[in-house]
Amino acid sequence: MAATAGLARPRALFLAGLAAVYIAAFGSLYVQIPGLYGRSGLLPARRVLRPGGKGLWEQLRDVPTLLWLCPRLGLDTEQGMELLCLLGVLAALGALLWDALRDCLVFALLAGFYLSLYQVGQVFLYFQWDSLLLEAGFLAVLVAPLRLLRWGSPAWRPHDAVTFWAVRWLLFRLMFASGVVKLTSRCPTWWGLTALTYHYESQCIPTPGAWLAHQLPVWFQKLSVVGTYVIEVAVPALFFAPLRRLRLFAFYCQVLLQVLIILTGNYNFFNALTIVLTSSLLDEQHVGRWLGRPRKRHGAGWPPRLGWVLGTLLELSTYGLLLCWTMRYFGLELDWDRRVLESRVAFTYHEFTTWLRTVTLPLVGVAFLSLSWEILVALYRCVCLRGCFWKLWATLQWAIMGTATVGLFAVSLVPFTYIEHESNGKLWPGIHQMFGAVERFQLVNSYGLFRRMTGVGGRPEVILEGSYDGHSWTEIEFMYKPGNVSVAPAVVAPHQPRLDWQLWFAALGPHQGSPWFSALLLRLLQGQPDVIRLVQTDESRYPFHARPPTFLRAHLYKYWFTTPSEGSPAPWWRRQRVQEFFPAVSLGDPTLESLLSQHGLKDQPPPRRGAQALLPRLLGSVRRLCQPCSGPVLLWSLYLVAATAGLLRALARRARGGATPARHKGPRDHRGERNGARGTEGARGNEGRHGNKRKK
Repeated sequence: MAATAGLARPRALFLAGLAAVYIAAFGSLYVQIPGLYGRSGLLPARRVLRPGGKGLWEQLRDVPTLLWLCPRLGLDTEQGMELLCLLGVLAALGALLWDALRDCLVFALLAGFYLSLYQVGQVFLYFQWDSLLLEAGFLAVLVAPLRLLRWGSPAWRPHDAVTFWAVRWLLFRLMFASGVVKLTSRCPTWWGLTALTYHYESQCIPTPGAWLAHQLPVWFQKLSVVGTYVIEVAVPALFFAPLRRLRLFAFYCQVLLQVLIILTGNYNFFNALTIVLTSSLLDEQHVGRWLGRPRKRHGAGWPPRLGWVLGTLLELSTYGLLLCWTMRYFGLELDWDRRVLESRVAFTYHEFTTWLRTVTLPLVGVAFLSLSWEILVALYRCVCLRGCFWKLWATLQWAIMGTATVGLFAVSLVPFTYIEHESNGKLWPGIHQMFGAVERFQLVNSYGLFRRMTGVGGRPEVILEGSYDGHSWTEIEFMYKPGNVSVAPAVVAPHQPRLDWQLWFAALGPHQGSPWFSALLLRLLQGQPDVIRLVQTDESRYPFHARPPTFLRAHLYKYWFTTPSEGSPAPWWRRQRVQEFFPAVSLGDPTLESLLSQHGLKDQPPPRRGAQALLPRLLGSVRRLCQPCSGPVLLWSLYLVAATAGLLRALARRARGGATPARHKGPRDHRGERNGARGTEGARGNEGRHGNKRKK
């Protein structure tokens, strides 16, 4: 296997992309904190952090979150969450704009902030993309250089390929598990290749593109499911291919899938984060080609070298094998009469589980060989550095990072093999113990999206209604989730309206399965403004903004996308009432009071701390400033600021570079040589350049 040659640009792409994702994660959560976790929110965060007479270190051991420090800062838990979100946005914005802030210390802070929020986020933060961000954030601490303390190499380190490989392994686990669980779930829609005929209208928050995709013919929808299986199950094995062109093919397949999902669904920062992870499949030359600055490579010449011929044959054989595998196991047949490409699953559940049992541990073995190769090549690069001090320093870094990467790889095998329980049972017991020791820090997680397709008989949707007299009812419209059948689906990504998402889950079962729903009814009956802003940021669009409703109830509806044949202008949805979801209640109703007491949501908030200190007053001012903004407006404003600042910096740098084009070249090369930050290929390339200069 070929080691990853140059990684400076792919690494910078990964770190900058992750910083942009952190902006979305922290900013989106910030606008929702008062309504979700405030003193009069749906699930007050103070319920999670109860000291119980324990010391600080015992509290951090049991629930690792920085919010334990809030009393020492004169803040309550809600204000502490707001402070962490604001600091996270500022740190991520700085890392996005300045290379010097893409430092392991900065990413350690970002990871610690998000973990602290996750620990008190309860059900509103228990999504797979939150876990994915926590794991990717920890890997960024290993991948990012140590620039702020001026210790490490600012551009390149011999062990970079080792730590960057861990990002590739995370991407593999995410995609492979997401493809496998669709078949292990025995969901008839995934096995019948009809899942996408329901998915576009039944997903949480569709986009207008989902309505268009829903109109595609059934044969194309089934073929799209086949393509999903190929990209998620077969292509991830190419992540560890020895040929860079196979890895680039896998990269573009994954990006294509994520872009299509972005166009048809609002999955907040998840798809963007997945695309950021795919940067681990890139190399220096390919990213340089995007930027218009490709590194020179020697052509194959004629006659071609034996290695080039073998590599080309291997690449073509891989594509041919992938095509034959797809045609055989999905029964692809071209119907010339109807001009359609038919597809079907041509294997049984038993055959699939047998195959999965056969390949799970060998795939782990292939990954381990790939990691071992990167570790050995990194060691060789350490040996090739000039000077004994730099050799020892690089070898020490290699040993630390290599050990950390191998440890993470071993621990990640526990959640990865959840997809096949026999393989999970064959793991060394010590690995299970290691996983149990770090589980609460969310360093590694299990994945598997869209395991079962919901909404087969119609999309279930909870519709809230309010009344003053119990006879005349008014429907309460949410900003993002489907309600009014004539309103177009929203486009809200990368913001995640977490209440709208949980209402989608609540519609899949009885209201008893969603304890927070009774708290939602209570807060709306009380007219709590923070909770109302989760429903409508513009309170004038909330039908009971003048006076809270006296009664509230909820009905369960089924929604379906309309078709173009229904006339124009036609509504986007059609719906049908199914049953009562929650009976009509008012303040003091025994049913509501019983549910609130049962779930511990009836306790009165303690008196708010005095806001005389500077920090609470500053947080209050920022909250009042951002209060009129919705989540998407706030996030895109931040990205606009970042884009404007980046453009101005690029123009200023270009102007300086045009005036003095050679001013910075010498010192930068000299600094790289002084720090010993040069590997075997980089050293040979630089020596060749200096040698040419000496000859001239």
